[in-house]
Amino acid sequence: MFITGTDTGVGKTMVTAALTAALRAEGCDAGVWKPVQSGASLGSGATDAERLVELTGINELPERVAPFTFEAPLAPMLAAKHAGVTLTLQELIAAGKPLAERYEALLIEGAGGVAVPLSDDTLMADLIAELQIPALIVARSSLGTINHTLLTAAFLRHYGIPIIGVILNDGDGPDSPGDPSVATNAELIEQYSGLNVLGHFPRLPTDVHTDLLIHTVRQSIQLTPIKQALELNGTERQGGKHEHNFCL
Repeated sequence: MFITGTDTGVGKTMVTAALTAALRAEGCDAGVWKPVQSGASLGSGATDAERLVELTGINELPERVAPFTFEAPLAPMLAAKHAGVTLTLQELIAAGKPLAERYEALLIEGAGGVAVPLSDDTLMADLIAELQIPALIVARSSLGTINHTLLTAAFLRHYGIPIIGVILNDGDGPDSPGDPSVATNAELIEQYSGLNVLGHFPRLPTDVHTDLLIHTVRQSIQLTPIKQALELNGTERQGGKHEHNFCL
């Protein structure tokens, strides 16, 4: 399952960690993969991979979770070029295969949104399509999210990528009383996109920990559609329909 966002900074990492922790708490051997990340160096404690490992409690090295890490705060293609590296889909996929083989289910977190450039001729959506897996959209709960979410869904559909649903994330956005759109955004996203909003992920304290993430998912997110998507793709993988071992 690929977890993408309507933009950068919408809370993909926190939602990915929370879903992974919740699945693991229910007995699923779930792992995480961040194909490419930029904006900090490994060892700084500020990378998404380090946060994913810490928040999920997975016994995994951050450099294995994120095989390609670049310090420049730029889109993956530009950050890689700044470091003298040219990314290719083949290299990205090959770097993630050990994780796909190690875990029963793999939750893959993208970088930014679906139209973020990975190379001179590929976008994040090309990676999702090549992996042949469904996507889950993480979107802000605040004003503007309808437009961003509908555009993201349309782009994924253009690539023929199945969409599991949408999770709205409060993140650091305004509280509901200060933004009246929060009360109706989910309903309108469902109306205009035909997608299900699977929950409203609340703002969490800065000292968040794994148990709190598990509790939050159980209280606020419909986990059943996500489990069903994972089970469906696991069956397809066993049937040999996919070339790559990424169908979870």
